[in-house]
Amino acid sequence: MHTLKIDKLTVEIENKIILKEFSLTVNTGETHIIMGPNGVGKSTLLKTIMGDDNYKILSGRIYYDDIDITNYKTDEKARLGIFLSMQYPIEIEGVTNADFLRTASLSKDKENFKLYSLIKDIDKNVNDLKMDPEMVHRGLNVGFSGGERKKNEILQMNILKPNIVMLDEIDSGLDVDSLKIIGENVTEYHKNNESALLLITHYQRLLDYIKPDFVHIVYDGKIIKNGDNKLVNVIEKNGYEKIIDDYLKNSKTDIGEK
Repeated sequence: MHTLKIDKLTVEIENKIILKEFSLTVNTGETHIIMGPNGVGKSTLLKTIMGDDNYKILSGRIYYDDIDITNYKTDEKARLGIFLSMQYPIEIEGVTNADFLRTASLSKDKENFKLYSLIKDIDKNVNDLKMDPEMVHRGLNVGFSGGERKKNEILQMNILKPNIVMLDEIDSGLDVDSLKIIGENVTEYHKNNESALLLITHYQRLLDYIKPDFVHIVYDGKIIKNGDNKLVNVIEKNGYEKIIDDYLKNSKTDIGEK
């Protein structure tokens, strides 16, 4: 069993504090959904966990099991088994998908790396994701549509087999068919590999395929409400306004009591 623990994390970028003593624990087998308006710190959280140097940690710690990984580099976190699917996957000229997957797999598995097994695994997952087989031999995301890039992120997840899976708006820009394929692939991976799953989404439709155990609403750099799948239905119907108003009223009451 693996655990990702974020303990009172305060983070800034360009001298602006984005996360404020943010805390969350995600365990093997659990699916956590993070929701909230734009600009409240959702993507900042995942990028900070993964070690993006653009985000400065002012206080708080990040733990993987009992290891303090707060200051680990991105590649060190990846080798531990932490994976981030980016909201906007970048293009890398001159590096094919196959080259990238082979290098990443070799770095992760080292002595256990077997090229033939990797090729078979890639072929199977390309087929499952209904990707064009030629995409494996093209530059990483070069000329890919938005949907193809998102499928490519899930291909990487399936090949690298991380313990902690973080997906940043994996559903954005997808058509109905691609959403179904990606949703079912993520669910299947989560079930078969006993991973911990942490997702950012704005839409109920993804959760038709990926069923959350916990739903967290983020605002003002922190979690302001927790719930289960029923909370998603409330947001789909009423939006975030009432949840945010209740939070602000309670915050003012707390300040008044002090």
